[in-house]
Amino acid sequence: MSTDPAPNPHATAEQVEAARHDAKLANVLYHDWEAGSYDEKWSISYDERCITYAADRFRLVAGDTGWPYGRALELGSGTGFFLLNLMQAGVATRGSVTDLSPGMVGAALRNAEHLGLDVDGRVADAERIPYDDATFDLVVGHAVLHHIPDVELALREVLRVLKPGGRFVFAGEPTRIGDAYARRLGALTWKATTTLTKLGPLSGWRRPQTELDESSRAAALEAVVDIHVFDPAELEDTARRAGAMDARVVTEEFSAAMLGWPVRTFEAAVPPGKLGMRWAMFAYRSWQRLSWLDENVLTHVVPRAWFYNALVTGIKGGPVG
Repeated sequence: MSTDPAPNPHATAEQVEAARHDAKLANVLYHDWEAGSYDEKWSISYDERCITYAADRFRLVAGDTGWPYGRALELGSGTGFFLLNLMQAGVATRGSVTDLSPGMVGAALRNAEHLGLDVDGRVADAERIPYDDATFDLVVGHAVLHHIPDVELALREVLRVLKPGGRFVFAGEPTRIGDAYARRLGALTWKATTTLTKLGPLSGWRRPQTELDESSRAAALEAVVDIHVFDPAELEDTARRAGAMDARVVTEEFSAAMLGWPVRTFEAAVPPGKLGMRWAMFAYRSWQRLSWLDENVLTHVVPRAWFYNALVTGIKGGPVG
């Protein structure tokens, strides 16, 4: 029988207020709140589109040698987006998902079961990973390090549970400069959309006020759970201080982020299903084209700190058994 706590998807105003002063409580409440709709909100799927996306992110920072890894752990798994799609891509054969949020662990395990993947899960704090030393061949995470109060301590824990020669890969971490323009673009898009949809001819594009209020309450917690932004060089130094060998940070998404954040914000501000498949394909193909521009042109002329996403990898030293 599981001893994990039950999800709490409906935080009270008092709990939200308490969470403003407790980043870990905020992470639990916010992600329990979002667990049921997280995949839809972020256009997460477990088909070829996201399998390719996850594998490409992994390959960008860590290459494609050593596949498949044996047992992999995901920290801050959310609904399992990164690990489950990496497993489908052949990066790892067995998996374990962990998250502070019971709701997210439950969602990830349901997704894994639906996909027929060999995955177990536990509610866990990344600063105190509840697994023995040298348990995993690979540790991964996507958009998780910026939620962890002590990133260096978490990376020390990651290295502890890795086997000698094992690798970690964390992707989707906001850079300091990228976060500044992404948040500004998102806020402007939200304000414009929610203001214009008050007008009579556009009222059919407006979400019910109760849903907008719910999103605003979630956004209040989001401001608490997003603890860090990163400078690429400083993140490399953090990984080295934690004990990683061959620590390396690469960045991606510059023009793609300037499109992606307004698009995602607009999608969240209008009723679900209103935009349809033609919009989804337009948004996705536009993002693909701008990602190509970023990777093949802008990465050679724009400083890496200006890109939105940071990806970090490193290896645990010691004799390989």
